[in-house]
Amino acid sequence: MRKENIETPVEIIYEKVNECPIRDRVYSFFQLVFVISGNGYQTFNGNRNSYQADDLFLLTPEDIHTFDVVTTTEFLLIRFNRSYLNEYDWKNLNHLECLLNNATHINGNILTVRSDKVIVKSLIETILQSIDKSDLFNEELKNYLINALLVVVARSISCYQLTDLQENFDKRFVNIVNYIHDNIYTPERLRTITISKQFNISESYLGRFFKAQCGETLQDYISKYKIRLIRNRLKYSDMRINEVADEFNFNDGSHLNKFFKKQSGVNLTEYKNSV
Repeated sequence: MRKENIETPVEIIYEKVNECPIRDRVYSFFQLVFVISGNGYQTFNGNRNSYQADDLFLLTPEDIHTFDVVTTTEFLLIRFNRSYLNEYDWKNLNHLECLLNNATHINGNILTVRSDKVIVKSLIETILQSIDKSDLFNEELKNYLINALLVVVARSISCYQLTDLQENFDKRFVNIVNYIHDNIYTPERLRTITISKQFNISESYLGRFFKAQCGETLQDYISKYKIRLIRNRLKYSDMRINEVADEFNFNDGSHLNKFFKKQSGVNLTEYKNSV
């Protein structure tokens, strides 16, 4: 199966088609697909969903996607890779890369909130107007618009993830999870005593509260989230093992390897050679 790459950190492509020109391919990059007009079906890893105007799809690396066009369809494709995500300071969205990579459970249109649909449509219209322009600040404007779009996407994905929680979940849980994501590279900030002080609750209550909300312990959640990010580094970047260890504040590659093998069952080299 053919794997498609992009040569630049981000690409914007407009297409008007009667049939999908790309079938059963996997990508090395992320792709947002907005349906400007038309209708048909999207197949995502074997799951088939209908599409119509104003729908937005997130296509993730290594997954298989096909669009079956029923009526002539206009698509706006926004392709971006990991280097694009790393180029910007995302403030409270340091976990954006992992959030996108772990959105493969979402099938179909990712926009469910009406206000988000209005925002996205406005952003898409402005992006379309900027495609063929070449004035001094046009590139900066396009990046700004794409970043705004990604923030909306991140919010939509987060809403999907929260549907797995109990209906009466405590908002503090979301705040704790966001804190973990924001501090995943700083181990001393992820100690139970530090988190409990941050949210003014006891250590024993924090442990019970967290497990009641998501079904796993606080430390298990932190470890699994960290493993996801490390896997992404090994799979989608040219970073060396010692560089990954340094990023996540392990003493060296040996300590990272010990942690990775305990969580994944294979060592770093075995995993890196398998992807």
